[in-house]
Amino acid sequence: MKIILLVSMQYILLFFIIILVLKILIGPTRIDRVIALMILSSTLLALLVLYASITEFSFYLDVALVYDIFGFLGLLAIARFVPKILKHKEEDDTNDHP
Repeated sequence: MKIILLVSMQYILLFFIIILVLKILIGPTRIDRVIALMILSSTLLALLVLYASITEFSFYLDVALVYDIFGFLGLLAIARFVPKILKHKEEDDTNDHP
């Protein structure tokens, strides 16, 4: 019963991953794409932890920990450029209107 629940949770996470990839590809703004990318990173982390729980192989937890550290560093790097993107968008909006 436990395995059935864990595998069904795995399929639900895969469904959300597909939706997030579509959001990244066709998102209306850059900020939406960045947010979808960060949520995708967290969902993949949950999928790794879930897979480690199913297989009872603790190496995947170590991989998930390293993946989370790099994901956080990537978030910091992207967050550094978000204000520049927003400022550039505001300048474009003010230039469009006389």
